[in-house]
Amino acid sequence: MKKILLLLLAFTGTLLATAQKTENKKKTDWSKIDLSDRPADHLMIQYGGDSWTNRPDSVRTGNGFSRHFNIYFMVDRPFKSNKKMSIGLGAGIGASNIFFKNTKVDIKSPTTRLPFTNVDSTNHFDKFKLTSIYLEIPLELRYYSNPENPAKSWKAAVGLKLGTLLKSYTKGKNYVNKNGQSLYGTSYVEKSSSKRFINGTMLAATARVGYGIFSIDAGYQLNSVLKDGTGPVMRKFSIGVTISGL
Repeated sequence: MKKILLLLLAFTGTLLATAQKTENKKKTDWSKIDLSDRPADHLMIQYGGDSWTNRPDSVRTGNGFSRHFNIYFMVDRPFKSNKKMSIGLGAGIGASNIFFKNTKVDIKSPTTRLPFTNVDSTNHFDKFKLTSIYLEIPLELRYYSNPENPAKSWKAAVGLKLGTLLKSYTKGKNYVNKNGQSLYGTSYVEKSSSKRFINGTMLAATARVGYGIFSIDAGYQLNSVLKDGTGPVMRKFSIGVTISGL
């Protein structure tokens, strides 16, 4: 997973460096481009897959598509000296859903470490996930091949994302016995909510590259998903699609 992010970061960095060399050769004065008609703010929507790296055997993810959905309101500020480059800064909500296979995550446990319990041979939920919702501030260094028309432009961005935890909860659906037979009906749902084990601060490195309004994005959490001392040191890796006007 790290290799994918590093590859995307390397590709983005190469694109930025190549673009800068090309501009130096052409000696184009991009500072004179008029971008007054280009929107200075926009929405950025992201959807894709999530996983936790460095998982021990007890943390059995799967039995569902672990995913994220993020939405941000962004402000874009082009560089005065080169309008092909800009800084994007925003705020919004990021939600991550990690699914587990025959594993109970007791987020309300009174223990000091978050239990991940194997429930293969006992009654358990057929679908079980842990959701973490953060208020996030993304920061991006951006490049556009055609800053006057972003809808017909190659684009690349690298950045950081800082988040503060708003809510974390588990959700189990369809309680079954060890043979997979539903006990209360397939629509039965049980939720538990607690922020005690989940890291209250999230810091991630991000990168994306694409054309027009679509881009492929990747992110890697630099700090642990769980608070220090409450469980294994695991980090979230994300890869998905971004829809953004800039």
